[in-house]
Amino acid sequence: MAKIALIGAGSWGTALSKVVTDNGHDTCVWSIDQREIDMLREKHQQVEKLPGVILPEGILYTTDLAEAIKGRDMLVLAVPSPFARSTAQKMKEFVEPGQIIVIVTKGIEESTLMTMSDVVEQEIPQADVAVLCGPSHAEEVGKGIPTTIVAGAHSKETAEKIQAAFMNEYFRVYTSPDMLGMELGAALKNVIALAAGMADGLGYGDNTKAALITRGITEITRLGVAMGGHMETFYGLTGVGDLIVTCASMHSRNRRAGILMGQGKSMDEAMKEVNQVVEGVYSAKAGKVLSEKYQIEMPIIAQINQILFEGKDASLAVKELMLRDGKNEIQTDWK
Repeated sequence: MAKIALIGAGSWGTALSKVVTDNGHDTCVWSIDQREIDMLREKHQQVEKLPGVILPEGILYTTDLAEAIKGRDMLVLAVPSPFARSTAQKMKEFVEPGQIIVIVTKGIEESTLMTMSDVVEQEIPQADVAVLCGPSHAEEVGKGIPTTIVAGAHSKETAEKIQAAFMNEYFRVYTSPDMLGMELGAALKNVIALAAGMADGLGYGDNTKAALITRGITEITRLGVAMGGHMETFYGLTGVGDLIVTCASMHSRNRRAGILMGQGKSMDEAMKEVNQVVEGVYSAKAGKVLSEKYQIEMPIIAQINQILFEGKDASLAVKELMLRDGKNEIQTDWK
């Protein structure tokens, strides 16, 4: 039995607290919001963000960060990406050398272009930082629906510790050394999911979505490989797998926000209606800047930035994508 703390009590942190408790671990859930902690203690469910998923007895709920961190074998950082750095700064004084921090937050920090693991390693250099991501909606994980995910770490030993802690009959965990590729895929697929949602909101069909998914993973792979990620990662669970589920499911807050924008609502209106952090909005700018830095052509990412931040009409963006100069799909020469 391990002692595991979930730092963040949103839908994903709550779902993962159920996974590790089902596995027999000593579980603690931390939130900065006392009201949220009171709700979890009284209702044994995250009524606002994960309704209907009843949490097991025996979980400790707290707003005391020291209580959540000290003496724990593993900390799972599950706060939204805009709050990852500030939360890590608060955690630092309580984290012991070599203590494992598993990041399940998806995003790229807009101001620094750093991945979430880079952010946490900068703020908590004494920690053993790892990541856990893949096609995994909290709503389904909380209900015990079979899900497969990947643990990425700097060492095989740490990855296997995470694998052993989380894996069970409904939650299968693979391991990978490619943390960078995993995090880039996890962050940038949210931007493509916004595009897929916009296409749905505009009334386009399956053909359009298939094009966005396949060309989207091509853009993400080009950038990821240029930055040092492994190509296999982008065609695996944390790349195309995560992209498919995020573009296709109504559980996806990014797709839902995109649908609303495709129907004519502004970015702010869509985010307010979804009522959760829409990570793709924060990753879009970073994706565009990274594409320029590494000189990688990413036309879908570029168009999404224009829609989000320059007021461009979504239907015009689709038309411009369709009317770009004709190209060869694969990078090879004719015989």
